[in-house]
Amino acid sequence: MDKTQMNYIEHLGELRKRLIITLAAFLLSFIAAFVFVGDIYKLLVKDLDGKLAVLGPTDILWIYMAISGVAAIAVTIPVAAFQLWQFVRPALTKDERKVSLAFIPGLFFLFLFGIAFGYFILFPIVLGFLTNLAGDQFEAFFTAEKYFRFMLNLTLPFGCLFEMPAVVMFLTRLGIINPLKLVKARKVAYFLLIVVSILITPPDFISDVLVIIPLLLLYELSITLSKVVYRKRLAAEASLAAS
Repeated sequence: MDKTQMNYIEHLGELRKRLIITLAAFLLSFIAAFVFVGDIYKLLVKDLDGKLAVLGPTDILWIYMAISGVAAIAVTIPVAAFQLWQFVRPALTKDERKVSLAFIPGLFFLFLFGIAFGYFILFPIVLGFLTNLAGDQFEAFFTAEKYFRFMLNLTLPFGCLFEMPAVVMFLTRLGIINPLKLVKARKVAYFLLIVVSILITPPDFISDVLVIIPLLLLYELSITLSKVVYRKRLAAEASLAAS
């Protein structure tokens, strides 16, 4: 076995180790969240009038598992990011290690901020709008499974999409992308974000607009932050070249 094959096997073994740690963190977080899922459920439905209906015992299990899964994902994100950092660390310079490690807490808080934005701002607006459409002609009747599926469809994608600024800053800092590329790709990015917003929202124009606008603003914020990081990176390179 030559040196290249040995390195390849070592990398696979290291990757396997990182994946196992990440999976273990998710499972432990999932179990911990499931223990307290009843309290989390009460917190999520505290503003509802009355109780949600279930059409079968499996609906209850699905809801509890979905809630526990989202909580486990939030806890696992920084663990997964740190394990990824550990895996690529040997290939990074000392400066790149410090910079990339600093982004890990940001990923966690941006995910929580995205979830909070979807739950506290977007979800009540869209739910209220759709409920008002019923008016006096329909009797609004929510099942727990439909209610939480609707909630997750509006909140969970935002938790992931709000990671965009941190990811863009990280890739800019490493020199993989720059604000010029982001500006050049703006039309394509807008199109993809609009498609995503249509896929994750209910089929009505108001919901689409309420999702599209934050996503486009998020992309523009990512460009702005990329410009800041890019200027600092160029200044650091120029200073290093002059010394």
